[in-house]
Amino acid sequence: MSKKNQEQEITRRYKAKQEIARQRAERAPKDNRLFASIALGAVLVTAVGQILYFGPGEPPAASLEESVEELTDVIQKEAPSPSLSENRDWSGELVLNDQPLEITMFGEQAPQAVANFVSLSEEGFYEDMECHRLVTDGIFVLQCGDPNGDGTGGPGYTWGPIENAPEDDLYPAGTIAMARAGNLGDSMGSQFFIVYEDSVIPSDVAGGYTIMGQVDNGLETVSEIASQGTADGSNDGTPAEPVILNSVEIQ
Repeated sequence: MSKKNQEQEITRRYKAKQEIARQRAERAPKDNRLFASIALGAVLVTAVGQILYFGPGEPPAASLEESVEELTDVIQKEAPSPSLSENRDWSGELVLNDQPLEITMFGEQAPQAVANFVSLSEEGFYEDMECHRLVTDGIFVLQCGDPNGDGTGGPGYTWGPIENAPEDDLYPAGTIAMARAGNLGDSMGSQFFIVYEDSVIPSDVAGGYTIMGQVDNGLETVSEIASQGTADGSNDGTPAEPVILNSVEIQ
């Protein structure tokens, strides 16, 4: 290509980029208004119990801009296919405060949940993440899996429906189950809870909570964490002893 033709090609590409930028600028206000409307509706729908999987409480308020950003991520991402669970049991290790817990995941009974958990684990999502919630009375659980560390975070998408929930609402010690928003069966993401003593967790309008696995060995680590109580002395709050989910490895 001659020098003149090269210069013409460079000019053509530059003008094309300018036109794309102009079109994006024209669309941006319309897109922002659309996403803002959707986000406002989402905020109103989920205001009754967005992150908590049982009991009363409200998540920290988010600005409209944050809601729009989160909603955009949800639209752009999808949950892993249930086929990734291979309809089989998976074994692995979940490490809390450098203490390993041997676990089994139930790919046949909860294929979507296990596919999601395995996929996030393989991506390194569950690395050096703080477990943000401990409940020590009536219901005995440690909740983890939130990248924000405060109960408001997730993987950038939500999914459902509920799988493998017990008909009698009994979750035996060692159960690993998915957390979700109250009354919303398709609101699961990355947060999960470990039951360290037998617990009856009442179903809500959406049903129960997806049991996706169990702790086979090392549950005493969670019990020891629970024995320290919560930071504010309540029966439902941040663990008094910081709890770090160091890693999850599944095979």
